[in-house]
Amino acid sequence: KKFIAYELVKLERTLFNQRNKIMKKLLSTFALISFLCLNFLGMTSMSFADEVTSAKASDAVTLVADAAPAEKLAEANDEPPAPTPNKGDTAWMIVATALVTLMVIPGLALFYGGLVRSKNMLSVLMQTFVVFSLMAVLWAIYGYSVAFTGGSPFFGGFSKLFLSGITPDSVGATFSKGVVIPEFIFVAFQLTFAAITPALIIGAFAERMKFSAILLFLIIWFTFAYLPMAHMVWYWDGPDAITDAKSLETVIGNAGWLWAKGALDFAGGTVVHINAGIAALVAAIMVGKRIGYGKEAMPPHSLTLTMVGASLLWVGWFGFNAGSNLEATGLAALAFVNTMLATAAATLSWIAFEWILKSKPSMLGAASGAVAGLVAITPACGFVGPIGALIIGAGVSPICLFFVSKVKKAFGYDDTLDVFGVHGVGGIFGAIMTGVFVSPALGGTGVYDYVANKVGEFDMHTQVMSQLWAVGTAVVVSATVSYVALKLIDMTIGLRVKPDAEREGLDISEHGEQAYYK
Repeated sequence: KKFIAYELVKLERTLFNQRNKIMKKLLSTFALISFLCLNFLGMTSMSFADEVTSAKASDAVTLVADAAPAEKLAEANDEPPAPTPNKGDTAWMIVATALVTLMVIPGLALFYGGLVRSKNMLSVLMQTFVVFSLMAVLWAIYGYSVAFTGGSPFFGGFSKLFLSGITPDSVGATFSKGVVIPEFIFVAFQLTFAAITPALIIGAFAERMKFSAILLFLIIWFTFAYLPMAHMVWYWDGPDAITDAKSLETVIGNAGWLWAKGALDFAGGTVVHINAGIAALVAAIMVGKRIGYGKEAMPPHSLTLTMVGASLLWVGWFGFNAGSNLEATGLAALAFVNTMLATAAATLSWIAFEWILKSKPSMLGAASGAVAGLVAITPACGFVGPIGALIIGAGVSPICLFFVSKVKKAFGYDDTLDVFGVHGVGGIFGAIMTGVFVSPALGGTGVYDYVANKVGEFDMHTQVMSQLWAVGTAVVVSATVSYVALKLIDMTIGLRVKPDAEREGLDISEHGEQAYYK
């Protein structure tokens, strides 16, 4: 037993010694491997760092080499990059264009339609709808080119017939340097102005003029009255073309005649309202009175529709006036507020005078006052302050009321829907008042000096004279073109429907339809 125990202890010691030797060898081997790995990694890292440093140095050399021609290119071309349209401005102009379309169809159509007798309701809707469509097509064919390209101070050119050369990338100037909008939306926006202006004239000879004669007359008037006035008042090379006094002289030389004279018309007091109002007066006189006018009552058949139409006009007019800023800026907001305030003031002013003079305020008076206010603030909306807008709105109503109730009766002309009394007279008042209330001393914006890039010194007498030039030009151009066109039409196809057709109503006699069926 002792022997066996001794051998077992001896064997255990031998195994322990061998195990220690093996562990020492393993640890030595592991240490050697670890040392080799660490050395390898260190060498690799150093090599990688060297490569990165070398690459960076190489890139830096390349960049320095490339920078030299870039600097030379920049020095050779100091011109800033071409401005691009802002999406916000573009979106606002799309909305404004839709709002002005709303003014005409259905706004103006319902406003006029409610004012005529029921047997002529459909004819007025038809005339408004078709005239808008006709003018839209003519605008694309030649209207835009004649109004908004260079040519003479009175008439544009033909370089953009059929909208030639205009692409989605084409841009148009605004009133701010370095700010542009897509030219297509400018084309569309101005199209709505060109379409509503002839449509306004329809109210002067409603219920008695041939449909064919209306279309022919308005084609001639659009071509020789509207387009020249739009060119004379609104055409210029844009603010980016003005950098110094010499370039300003060049811009003035290229601009429309009335723009060069300094006439201010923010949204169409002369181009739209005076222009249409004078044509309406001439047409009312030359076409003659309606059968029974002054002898029998001819009340509006639906003041409900007239109110709806007036409301649509008011809403759409925000696009008409604020959209004319061509940018979604604070100036557009000013035009928006002025449109709201002037219209509200004119509505209250009209019914107040009506209340005093006739003992009762009427819905017709409220609607007429609203339109008068919209007309008067149109040329001024982006130039006057809110107080000026309130004064213009309150002041225009009694003047228009006097013309539609007293002057028309005194002279005996049959302006069926008072186009001259509201649009013509209101437009003249608004255009002149623009020259007064644009004064910074009266809360207006003043007139911007694009050479000094700030508001310039203001001379009220000079500005009012410029406004009178614009008013006088609109009166002469529109009256002359209207008279000649109507005379030619009367000598060829005739102006009026036959008396029996007029008594029956133009809905049936001209269009073979009725607005209402019993």
